[in-house]
Amino acid sequence: MTEPRNPGMSSMPQTAPVHTDSTSPAVEMDPVEYTLRKRLPRKLPKRRNDVYVNMKTEFRAQLARCQKLLDGGGHREICVHGLGLAINRAINIALQLQASSQGALQLAANTSTVELVDDLEPEDPDEAGEPMTRTRNNSAIHIKVFYPDPQ
Repeated sequence: MTEPRNPGMSSMPQTAPVHTDSTSPAVEMDPVEYTLRKRLPRKLPKRRNDVYVNMKTEFRAQLARCQKLLDGGGHREICVHGLGLAINRAINIALQLQASSQGALQLAANTSTVELVDDLEPEDPDEAGEPMTRTRNNSAIHIKVFYPDPQ
């Protein structure tokens, strides 16, 4: 039987090595004494034809925004970006756009790895150590949805 997961806490082993910076040695940490705060990913360049997909916004609203950019926005291509759990949603949006265009749109997908930084803040500042950070990797996808040039 598995334990229920707390959405605010990462599932970490009882003692996990945490690095305060790249030159310091690993520090043993008790996850009960620290609160995990996930930072937002670094901002990628934002163009008018970039769409960053997330899991909080309704799927149909994100799909409609992409369709509006292609139909009325004067763009021949858009880039749909998804990070982590939103990768499946980004793929589904791109495929829905292609299907609704009766094959007129083409897709080109690239994957990447994004480095994310988490803050570990002590629960009790008097008793516990100093705040720490840790880095982790997360998958990302970038899908170019475009009308091919007429030959």
